[in-house]
Amino acid sequence: MAYVAVKGGEKAITNAHRWLAEDRRGDTAAPEIEVAQLREQLSLAVDRVMSEGSCYDRDLAALAIKQSRGDLPEAIFLTRAYRTTLPRFGASLPVETAQMAVRRRVSAAFKDIPGGQVLGPTFDYTHRLLDFTLAADGETPIDGATQADEALAYPMPTIASVFAHEDLLEADARTAEAEPFDLTREPMAFPAGRDQRLQALARGDEGFLLSLAYSSQRGWGSTHPLCAEIRLGEVAVEFVPDELGFAIEIGEVTLTECQMISTDAGGVDKAPQFTRGYGLTFGHCERKAMSMAIVDRALRDGAANEASAPVQDEEFVLYHSDNVEASGFVQHLKLPHYVDFQADLQLIRRLRREHAAREAAMKEAAE
Repeated sequence: MAYVAVKGGEKAITNAHRWLAEDRRGDTAAPEIEVAQLREQLSLAVDRVMSEGSCYDRDLAALAIKQSRGDLPEAIFLTRAYRTTLPRFGASLPVETAQMAVRRRVSAAFKDIPGGQVLGPTFDYTHRLLDFTLAADGETPIDGATQADEALAYPMPTIASVFAHEDLLEADARTAEAEPFDLTREPMAFPAGRDQRLQALARGDEGFLLSLAYSSQRGWGSTHPLCAEIRLGEVAVEFVPDELGFAIEIGEVTLTECQMISTDAGGVDKAPQFTRGYGLTFGHCERKAMSMAIVDRALRDGAANEASAPVQDEEFVLYHSDNVEASGFVQHLKLPHYVDFQADLQLIRRLRREHAAREAAMKEAAE
């Protein structure tokens, strides 16, 4: 039996694109979803696409979600592709999360954390029951009130300031480089600096990082930290134009920041302290920020000691966390590999002939 390549061409590809557009639109009797609706009502999906797509633009992220039919890794791919077309003017100054206008801030370690616990918008205490009123009229009545309280947006102390008077929390080392490592322009390098590592984790797939964090908590990495603080809010972005020579505020972004802490017994030259893992994402992405912080802490442990689990292996984690890279490498297998298949086919046929010849020789010798 002969195996031959299937022939196709530009017409087939054009028709496939047209069919895809029809499937994306669905039943034309139903109203088409507007980008603004996706931006406002699927905000957590939008935030994930912005974070892993490395592009802070809610409208573009919502458009990518619509175009990709809700396939978030595909939307992230579209966002990154568009990002490569944008001009670059330089690096902004580091954002000051201590000055974040906080809308949500909780700590699982400190009940009476300075600044207080601010519950904010969260699924944590919902019953996880389907709300069929959303299917009926799109609105959910708020029990006991006509509307939710206004968010309290104000700066409040960070977890570092809580420990400052006793020096119980390790301090971050200042980097001497003028600009951070840019993973979008430079290839991955090992051992990775913390700026490269955190950038890779910020762009990493939420599900992959979540699984690694879970594995670490279950003993595959010996990192079972406490959530010292997680906060959501807006921070100002500042930039120093060459022609001015001083910083100006160019806008603000919504960020989720998480700091996980775990104990360190210290050593001869180091007093016992709490060490920390750090997570920072665009938008409201708590699960991602928490997973990122746990993995960051595990990677730091793996760098200081011999890695004993996948989550501590820097190359394994950073090389495989990117869903655009992973998706491309897996999905390319459905594209034409006719030459590879013909080579494998010939190899298998030759090996079968040699196997049959050996069996015949053994049978003849036995007789």
